[in-house]
Amino acid sequence: QVQLVESGGGLVQPGGSLRLSCAASGGIFSIYAMGWYRQVPGKQRELVATITASDGSTNYADSVKGRFTISRDNAKNAVYLQMNGLKPEDTAVYFCKCRHLAFNKYEYISWGQGTQVTVST
Repeated sequence: QVQLVESGGGLVQPGGSLRLSCAASGGIFSIYAMGWYRQVPGKQRELVATITASDGSTNYADSVKGRFTISRDNAKNAVYLQMNGLKPEDTAVYFCKCRHLAFNKYEYISWGQGTQVTVST
């Protein structure tokens, strides 16, 4: 059973910074990619940023380009999201996603439980 444990959310003022962390454990043979998504009540979950494990290729939502940076630590099966210049519209629950190969050689997608990010005065 794969577990994704997220941390780093919280309350921050506009213009501030937060760093989200996500570590994957249990039943992982290898990881293809990890990423961050976010969701606000009444809306669909949306992509924030993704990164591949092999070559570190990244993909960002247009709304966060230039402000957020995704990075990885393959040795720790971890992914991070450095969020700078936060805006009230960044307020959401942020979810970690992991696409991985299990020991049974099947591919799975796992999600974390989510961490709240609130940008407000």
